[in-house]
Amino acid sequence: MKLTQRLSLRVRLTLIFLILASATWAVSSFVAWKQTTDNVDELFDTQLMLFAKRLSTLDISDVTTSSTMARTPKKLKHGHIDDDALTFAIFTTDGKMVLHDGDNGQDIPYSYSREGFADGQLKGDNDSWRFLWLNSADGKYRIVVGQEWEYREDMALSIVTAQLTPWLIALPLMLLILVVMLSRELRPLKKLAQALRWRSPESEEPLDPKGVPSEVRPLVESLNQLFTRTHSMMVRERRFTSDAAHELRSPLTALKVQTEVVQLSDDDPQTREKALVQLHAGIERATRLVDQLLTLSRLDSLDNLQDMAEISLEELLQSAVMDIYHPAQQAHIDVRLQINAHDITRTGQPLLLSLMVRNLLDNAIRYSPQGSIVEVTLNTRNFSVKDNGPGVAPEVLTHIGERFYRPPGQSVTGSGLGLSIVRRIATLHGMSASFGNAPEGGFEAKVSW
Repeated sequence: MKLTQRLSLRVRLTLIFLILASATWAVSSFVAWKQTTDNVDELFDTQLMLFAKRLSTLDISDVTTSSTMARTPKKLKHGHIDDDALTFAIFTTDGKMVLHDGDNGQDIPYSYSREGFADGQLKGDNDSWRFLWLNSADGKYRIVVGQEWEYREDMALSIVTAQLTPWLIALPLMLLILVVMLSRELRPLKKLAQALRWRSPESEEPLDPKGVPSEVRPLVESLNQLFTRTHSMMVRERRFTSDAAHELRSPLTALKVQTEVVQLSDDDPQTREKALVQLHAGIERATRLVDQLLTLSRLDSLDNLQDMAEISLEELLQSAVMDIYHPAQQAHIDVRLQINAHDITRTGQPLLLSLMVRNLLDNAIRYSPQGSIVEVTLNTRNFSVKDNGPGVAPEVLTHIGERFYRPPGQSVTGSGLGLSIVRRIATLHGMSASFGNAPEGGFEAKVSW
């Protein structure tokens, strides 16, 4: 097994073809030999019977014991005769030979037991013969016709050899053609291996399936899909690293400054207390930023959601409003829930859908002025979160939802990732998130399906 794994595909296919061709040739030779010998035996047995019947039609009553036929010449002009092909003799019922062919017939022993075929040998010879015994019409004579078994075997061997020798001669030529064709057919795979060997790890260029055998094409397509996923993952990782490095630079710098202020304000309790408050706020901001970065990175890597369940949107919104109610009261913001359609359900991941609604409510509360009203409305085909604030300037509205984008002039700290997370979760659930200014004023986020 280890040896075959070290051999190339071309060598293995050639060896398999050679073994199969040799085995097929051997089996074919054996079957052809059996069929040919059976056919030759049947043919010559019929010939013996016809020859014996022809002899039985002769008038043997005038034949004497001294009657013989002329010997058959070994060679004739334009021909060759084998004296083993056929021989005969005629005996009386008491075993006296009265006629023979002048060749091997005179050596046929009288061994009559019954009419029919029998095997035997000539006098003074160890070779096997095939004999046919037949009685004359008047019952006075025994006619025997014989043929040497070796003659039949040689005839069968000659026929089989004539049939199979061309195939044996053609086998090396077939192997040569096979090697050439395999080299030609495997050339695209060699080019594919070279392309993979010299391929850059960061390349997203797909492999060219042109010329690749159809059996290997699914592998090439799967590799292209793998390269696409790998490239997307690398892009996501680079973007995450770049975003984290860029966004964490300012909070960490602020934390360092506040820490230095705390260290230098031992004799000023008021300054020290203010610095500690700002340090705590900076830590919370950095913690929130890291948490959102990690959340967005996990969402980007998701292709298929798991732990899916049938979720009632009415219950989902009610739970989210109850969770945000206390922070909203502290910010002097009123949150109202309006259900225009009941029994609306969606299949999704409960944690992600809850995160999406919480981000929308948190965004509305963080950026709405005190005394605002945040309305959460559930309709048949969508739900919306709307405030009654000043809304967003038209020139920056198209950038809302982009990663790390925050409208200019914001006094509230944030990372600009909340609405990006909302949009990604909506996409994973087959929904769409849109952001804009409401006709009656205020900013509105709508999730539709």
